Amino acid sequence: MPSASRQPVPIHEHALDSLRYIRETMERASSFTAVPGWGGAVMGATAIVAAFLAAVQKDQQGWLSVWMTEALVAVAIGLYAMHRKAVAAGSNLTAAPYRKFVMSFIPPLFAGAALTFALYPAGHASMLPGIWLLLYGTGVMTGGAFSIRIVPALGACFIGLGAVCLFAPQSWGNWFLLAGFGVLHLVFGFVIAKRYGG
Repeated sequence: MPSASRQPVPIHEHALDSLRYIRETMERASSFTAVPGWGGAVMGATAIVAAFLAAVQKDQQGWLSVWMTEALVAVAIGLYAMHRKAVAAGSNLTAAPYRKFVMSFIPPLFAGAALTFALYPAGHASMLPGIWLLLYGTGVMTGGAFSIRIVPALGACFIGLGAVCLFAPQSWGNWFLLAGFGVLHLVFGFVIAKRYGG
């Protein structure tokens, strides 16, 4: 028995499917450009303040509280600045490049948080600055693989600083954090803002 003839698919449906495929492919291939330059500089400034506040704390618990508060402040600044830059560029933070950045950036930060809650009660707080710098740098470098070239370079600087910090005298840890989260964010933030906008 001959099969029933099928209706031809209208050409505009083929065109829409092709356009959808092209758009999704370009999204997957495009780079993450909402790295906040000015936001990074502000994060650096708040980290410098945090370093000096942490230095005058009477105990390790006070020191840790200052840096944990700074971490929350920095996350809020970073998210707000990324959102503003993405909106200004006519994009949003749910597009494929942004999701890739976040999915590469978050795991090292989660590892850093888990190690903090494991090492601090065990009396190993002196290792935290080096670990934080290493893991933050790892997150920036892996997330930066989907971004402009300067972002992986920033991550590499954090990794190098963290590696040195692990073998430096324990009393220097707070100043390594100032150098990384403060100075590196300030310097790279200004460069990103000037060369790549906002």
